Amino acid sequence: MKTLNQYLTETYGHKLYKLSLNGGMSCPNRDGTCGTGGCLFCSAGGSGDFTPAVTLPIEEQIAAAKALVAGKAGDSGRYIAYFQAYTNTYAPVARLRALFEPIIRRDDIEILSIATRPDCLSDEVVALLKELNGRKPVWVELGLQTIHARSAEAMRRGYPLSVFDSAVKRLKEAGIKVIVHLILYWPGETEEDMLASVRYVGACGVFGVKLQLLQILRGTELARIYEKSPWELPSMEEYAAFVVKALEALPEDIVVHRMTGDGPKKLLIAPTWCGDKKRVLNCLNKAISGKG
Repeated sequence: MKTLNQYLTETYGHKLYKLSLNGGMSCPNRDGTCGTGGCLFCSAGGSGDFTPAVTLPIEEQIAAAKALVAGKAGDSGRYIAYFQAYTNTYAPVARLRALFEPIIRRDDIEILSIATRPDCLSDEVVALLKELNGRKPVWVELGLQTIHARSAEAMRRGYPLSVFDSAVKRLKEAGIKVIVHLILYWPGETEEDMLASVRYVGACGVFGVKLQLLQILRGTELARIYEKSPWELPSMEEYAAFVVKALEALPEDIVVHRMTGDGPKKLLIAPTWCGDKKRVLNCLNKAISGKG
């Protein structure tokens, strides 16, 4: 297994700090194009609950995001600009160019990382990303979550697996590094179901993967379902044990960008243990090292 920090240190010779930004876009699963309520698990912030206010110009968002990591990065920090909230290629190419070009020109930002949906990557958008990638590394993060059609329908993902496959193929042909998000412990999925998704992503030849424990967040459609009829969620130890199996199922050269996630504590309903990030990471590290 190679962690993101290991990859960055080996490739760039130093640590890079992530600046979470908000491009002010919506999502086809919210505006009626393919749905109106969004994915069941997605918060009102469009999975960008830690990003600065969308009303701020990007330069001010960068300054605010830098302030959040200043204690770790110091004055000489180097950064990854991460467009996180909603669907960050869901706009005309001219608007995307105007948004991303200034990022590419900044000396303090070494990577542009863009979270989006596989169904929002037209050939014109991919061509733009390829052009920008020729000047500075561009990463694209795709929210696959699961390979299983029944789960994808239940979570209201809004696109079939074939769309994901096509997006990965075209991005790889364009020379763009792809990172795939997977949600673990979706209700009804067995351990083998989850491992099948992990293996599928590993076989795609993508650059990286993000493993995310399903979290029930206040204000989501999933929270309303859970509060009416709760289901059992894994303990921290159970989750850590499964992550070890997932890592073993991945190719050695894939970069693991995340092994879990920490949603806003004010929104977190369950599982409550995942709100203690330090404790969770300690448990994961012990399990991986065989001491857990």
